[in-house]
This record gives sequence, structure tokens and C-alpha cells, in this order.
Amino acid sequence: MESFSDLVRLRRSMRKFTDEEIPADVVAQLLKSALMAPSSKGKHAWHFVVVDDKAMLEKLALCKAQGADFLAGAPLAIVVVGDSEESDVWIEDASVASTVLLYQAEDLGLGACWIQVRERYTEEGEPADNIVRYLLGIPEPMRVVSIIAVGYKGMERKPFNEDRLLWDKVHVDKF
Repeated sequence: MESFSDLVRLRRSMRKFTDEEIPADVVAQLLKSALMAPSSKGKHAWHFVVVDDKAMLEKLALCKAQGADFLAGAPLAIVVVGDSEESDVWIEDASVASTVLLYQAEDLGLGACWIQVRERYTEEGEPADNIVRYLLGIPEPMRVVSIIAVGYKGMERKPFNEDRLLWDKVHVDKF
């Protein structure tokens, strides 16, 4: 990787992983970066739950109606939790930390994908947040924002095609 711009261009959501376990020092580097993520007023209104137990990953993969099933094939998940009593912008803080995890994974040669949990539901209408908090023993008032699936890449993805940039979404000086 030559620059952050290269990292942004090359990072793509990865939903297929090899079975290779992620070494403890690599997991520690992921978490170190997440713990350095910017947060409003330095409140750090987030917590991280690291899951590498295969049976638990399979249960978490069922937390919502769609978009989490591939988690069952990941060797690692980092559940990003926000503390709604610590900060009024816990969602933003946890989202920034989630993004840092995605880019750190790419920089380490890993693949990763954000699984949206907040405001997502099971087929029966149960909040995905409730399912994940129950499975992992996450207390109230904590809320799950995302699960970041992480692993060694199980497929190739082409870099982001810059011809597809939506420049019409950029406004200068006024909308």
C-alpha cells in the first residue's frame, strides 16, 4: 500500500473468507486502531466484543433477516457497541470506529465487511440489536451499531472504479 488514497480505492466489502485463523497480534492491531478512532469530545462511547467462536459466529449470522449470513463463514467478528448514556453522538462515534476497523483490516491484508445491526430486524420483526445483545451478554443501555466480519480474503475484488464516482453529489459553497 503506497498511500491512504490507494487504501480507499482498494478496500472493498469482503463476504467470503478462507478458514485461516487470524493471529492474536493481528487482532490486537485491529483493536488498537479501533481504540484510537476519533470520538466526540474524546468520550470514546464505544466498546468492542471480539468473537472467534464458530458456534457463536453462526448464531450471530442469524441476527437479522438478510445481510448477515456470510458471518457464519468468517473467522472473526468485531461487534461495535455504542454507549447511549456516555454520549449523545454514540452512533457517530461507533460508526467512525467501525470504519477505522474496515480500513485497518485492508491495510493488514485482510478482508472485512460492515454488517448493519442498528435499525435492522429479524423476519419476525425482532430488533437485531436485541438478538446480538442477548447472545453476547451486552448490558443496557448499550446498543449494537455494527458487526465487522474479518478474515483472510476468500475471493478477489477489483479496486473501486473511479469512473463510477458520483460527482453530482458534490456541491461547492452552497447546495
